[in-house]
Amino acid sequence: MFSRVLVANRGEIAVRVIRALHELGLEAVAVYSTADRNALHVELADRAVCIGPPPAAESYLRIPNVVAAAETTGCEAVHPAYGFLAENPAFVRACEESDLVFVGPSAEVMERMGDKVRAKAEMRAAGMPLVPGTEGVASLADLRTAARLIGFPVLVKAAAGGGGKGMRMVAAEEGLESAFASAGAEAEAAFGDGSLYLEKALIPARHVEIQVLCDAEGGIVTLGERECSIQRRHQKLVEESPSPALDQDAREGMESAVERACAAIGYLNAGTFEFLLGPDGGFHFIEVNCRLQVEHPVSELVTGIDIVREQLRIAAGEQLERTGRAPRRGHALEIRINAEDPTRGFAPAPGTVTRFRPPLGAGVRVDTAVRSGSEIPPYYDSMIAKVIVWDETRPATLARAERALSELEVEGIPTTRELALDVLASPEFRSGNYSTSTLTDLEGRVPSLSLS
Repeated sequence: MFSRVLVANRGEIAVRVIRALHELGLEAVAVYSTADRNALHVELADRAVCIGPPPAAESYLRIPNVVAAAETTGCEAVHPAYGFLAENPAFVRACEESDLVFVGPSAEVMERMGDKVRAKAEMRAAGMPLVPGTEGVASLADLRTAARLIGFPVLVKAAAGGGGKGMRMVAAEEGLESAFASAGAEAEAAFGDGSLYLEKALIPARHVEIQVLCDAEGGIVTLGERECSIQRRHQKLVEESPSPALDQDAREGMESAVERACAAIGYLNAGTFEFLLGPDGGFHFIEVNCRLQVEHPVSELVTGIDIVREQLRIAAGEQLERTGRAPRRGHALEIRINAEDPTRGFAPAPGTVTRFRPPLGAGVRVDTAVRSGSEIPPYYDSMIAKVIVWDETRPATLARAERALSELEVEGIPTTRELALDVLASPEFRSGNYSTSTLTDLEGRVPSLSLS
């Protein structure tokens, strides 16, 4: 095992990784921008290195600065967490060139899976069900041909990225040309690659993902699914496990498919395979996230497996203690709390948190880097906390989640707490019969979506 590890991130996830390092008896080195000099992750780390000014492009995304911070502090490994450089193959290679172990998959696998078109081709070869669409990067003429064949509505998507960027829903053929132009321009600006492909839009659809861990000896363990269908602008807000949409046969089908795919592509460390469930209940591969996910605590609570610890053990060359299917118990739910203003279309709302009181009690976990007096800077993601709850059954978990949210106090900035409470109270969510369209359907029907 390592003795000192650099955490190449900030905020709640940096705090999460630092705590895991300390629990393993390892030293943690933090990096920070000048905007984060008083942040909790800097305080908790054994050492901290300033890597630049507030903009991420000049600090957290500057590979030479991050690698130099690891080298000068004598680190043996780098944990990227999620976001920033976590899925950047050039960063992986820079770490390797400096004899630093990257806690994650290889640069080569990351590169292949980051190319959405190539990833789909490899998944197809591994027998993974795919959403109908073009088999590669497509011209406007290719899009028209494919759309006529599979039928509208369709999604025009960026080949090089994700997170909703470079994606357009097209309801009819006359919208294809403008969608092709705008999606291509957005993809070029976001990823430096304007290549596009087309998929059938499954409506209504559910977004379900499988968590997996793989060691260097070929050991693979799947940790079940997470339902991520409650989304705004393709960003997840609420996640739960198990999914109300899956029975045991469907669950085993998805986990078996992921296990085969991991073996086929030579995957290493933690990863998440994302799927869409169509109206018929069939699952279709979307993408692989070659990193730790924001919502990983949901899987931790139902399996009892500390995913960050396992990442570190795998990176240190250790084998998984268990392979196949991780045992599960109970039901877990995660609610993301974002610093966003519901009266301004949920625009980011940086500022000073004058009071922060997290909920406590049995079965409640809060992952955050915020405390009373914390500054929420305007340069980074708006998420300030994750409230995660567990109980034996889904109804008991929902009741616990509502109780926890009602106890959460955040003053000084607007947040999405009320939106989360409205979602949990909605008939669609309580019944388990919801989809990626549910938040749109709730607009005008619940208070938090009637303000802007």
